[in-house]
Amino acid sequence: MRKQLTSLALWIAASCIFLTGQNTEAASPEEFNQKMAVGVNLGNCLEAPNEGDWGLKIEPEYLKLIADAGFKHVRVPIRWSAHALKEAPYTVEVKFFERVDEVVKEALNNKLLVVLNMHHYGEFEVAPDAQQTRFKAIWHQIAEHFSKASKDVAFEIYNEPCKEITDERWNKLYPEVLQDIRKSNPDRVVVVGTVKYDNVHKLESLQVPDSDRHIIVTVHYYEPFHFTHQGAEWAGAESAKWLGITWKGTDVEKSSVDADFDIAAKWGKDHNRPVYLGEFGAYSKADIDSRARWTRYVREAAVQSGLSAAYWEFGSGFGVYDPQGKKWREPLLHALVGK
Repeated sequence: MRKQLTSLALWIAASCIFLTGQNTEAASPEEFNQKMAVGVNLGNCLEAPNEGDWGLKIEPEYLKLIADAGFKHVRVPIRWSAHALKEAPYTVEVKFFERVDEVVKEALNNKLLVVLNMHHYGEFEVAPDAQQTRFKAIWHQIAEHFSKASKDVAFEIYNEPCKEITDERWNKLYPEVLQDIRKSNPDRVVVVGTVKYDNVHKLESLQVPDSDRHIIVTVHYYEPFHFTHQGAEWAGAESAKWLGITWKGTDVEKSSVDADFDIAAKWGKDHNRPVYLGEFGAYSKADIDSRARWTRYVREAAVQSGLSAAYWEFGSGFGVYDPQGKKWREPLLHALVGK
């Protein structure tokens, strides 16, 4: 057993070598947030139960396409819990670490910043008290594995805390995870979101430790929900009734978006914390002109409010890229990176 553990430790150390040398100097969270600018989520890939289950895998050429198009970072949603033992010591599969390493390497080679998160840990969402030991153990391994990685790689503790993850539970648990991360990654940027699906209206409930100055706070934005999720199968039977809703960019529609981003901007200023719009997007069942108008306006509102932003997502139901046709969906691309 000791020999096996030693071999594993040597593999972990060796596998991190390719991640170093790109940027070993820690940026302030404000600098990191500014450098992230506008990026894209590599969604429906590594957060599927297994990569490819939802019809898309991360191909090496995708990272070059993303960088060449003008995006500055990628957010990588990852279902770590599907690749870790259910019982102690909750070991994450070596081959899964290797796959994540491949994606990170390709992103860094294309000079993209990277945000790695924990995504779709469903058991944790419905039973956070029972799952917190496993949650912490998985994060301990992630932190150790990437401890020598480029400082262009950030961690995001959890995507959209929800269901039974209450304010009280989250404000107690995530600082404990953060404290453990800091043992191996003392100055790495760490992203933390709010409960109720990274809701901007829950920012005031989030307690951020004053002593840790390497934190970026994240929110997600899909308002108006009936527009952005019309026809979305996972949104329930009611979503079919929303089909045909448009977004014209009227003064009333814009003012609603502005009001929400004013909340984020004010919170960031009042708490001296950078804020990251980690997800925003409109599903493909909406008409493309409305999607492009909404996407452009939300992107501009985020930038004007001082937020970095990542579109949801690259090549699936919300996708800015068509992997079958091997081409960008130009109205969305221009909305995201155009002038």
